[in-house]
Amino acid sequence: MLRQMIRIDEDLCNGCGKCVKSCAEGAIEMVDHKAKVVREDYCDGLGACLPVCPVDAISFEMREALPFVDPHAPALKTNWPLQIQLSALTSPAYDQAQLLIAADCTAFASPSIYTGLSAGRVVLIGCPKLDRVSYASRLGAILKANTILDVTVLRMDVPCCGGMSAAVAEAIELSGKDLPLTVHVLHRDGTIK
Repeated sequence: MLRQMIRIDEDLCNGCGKCVKSCAEGAIEMVDHKAKVVREDYCDGLGACLPVCPVDAISFEMREALPFVDPHAPALKTNWPLQIQLSALTSPAYDQAQLLIAADCTAFASPSIYTGLSAGRVVLIGCPKLDRVSYASRLGAILKANTILDVTVLRMDVPCCGGMSAAVAEAIELSGKDLPLTVHVLHRDGTIK
């Protein structure tokens, strides 16, 4: 797309790095002691870097460039976690979905493992100890009423979390469907099995 961008004249650039500090989007970096636009999609084309350049090496130009992507905007998550008890029984999000049922604390205990397992999945969360409800009937109704492809459980290695695995297994049985079930146990040393 044609849009206004900044242009850095490498011959004039003295490598002071002031433009890098003024670029709130992180589009400019120092490469071989010269300022360079390294992420043109992060350059908003407004030129906050222009007035800080002591040698006037930065100017505007209209040119073909990638569309601007605000690196500070929150990413839309298709796997926004919902409490099991608050989740809808039917939803378009469940259509042909892979479901992750995660113990609440797994995202805090190991964010990278949680993020990896939640990618591309619809996430329902709960705590079998603190919620003091049986998840089996609610999850069973969700599984029965929707076209879920498979179910993954992520739980901690503490005894109370065993209730999560048991509830999901019972929910699959209550749904009357033969759904693949994978259970991952997050251990205190950060490994999953």
